[in-house]
Amino acid sequence: MVSWDRPRILKRLMPDTPLQMLLRGQNLVAYRNHPDDLVKAFVHHAAEVGIDIFRVFDAVNDERNHEMAYKAIKETGKHIQGAICYSLTQPRLGGPVYNLEYFVSKALILQDMGADSICIKDQAGMISPYDAYELIKALKEALKVPVELHTHYTSGQGSMALLKAIEAGVDIV
Repeated sequence: MVSWDRPRILKRLMPDTPLQMLLRGQNLVAYRNHPDDLVKAFVHHAAEVGIDIFRVFDAVNDERNHEMAYKAIKETGKHIQGAICYSLTQPRLGGPVYNLEYFVSKALILQDMGADSICIKDQAGMISPYDAYELIKALKEALKVPVELHTHYTSGQGSMALLKAIEAGVDIV
C-alpha cells in the first residue's frame, strides 16, 4: 500500500470525520528543512487525499518555520492548528525561558499568523496539573481561537493535567 492510500481510504470510509496530521513546519515529516515549493506541494497533496487539520509545529518553537506551511494550508482552505512544544527549564513552569509569558507570546504570534486553533504539545508528558491549569487559563484569556492540550503519560501526570486543563476551560484534549 502506498502511504497516501491510507488517508484516501479513511476519508472515503469516514467522509464526515476530520483527519489530522502532524506537520513539522518547514521540515514536513522529516528532520531537515525543505524548500518552499516542496512544502507547498506536500501540503496541497495531503489536503487532496483527505487531511483536514494540519497540526504544525517546530521543535524549537521558531515560528518562522511555520510560515510556508501556513500559507499553503490557507490556500487549501484547511484548518491550521499552530502547535507550541511544551518544555521546561525548572521543575515547574516558570524561570527565565519557559514561563507563562513565553507560551502566551508564542500562541499570540501563531494566532496572528493565521492559526485556526492553538495546541500545547507536551510531547514529553512533563506538564504538571497545576501548570496545565495556569497555562490554559492564561491562553484562554489571551486568545480568540480554540486551545488544545496534547500530552503524553510519560510522567504519570497526563490524566490529572488534562483534568486541570478542562477545569481551566481548554477546548480540546
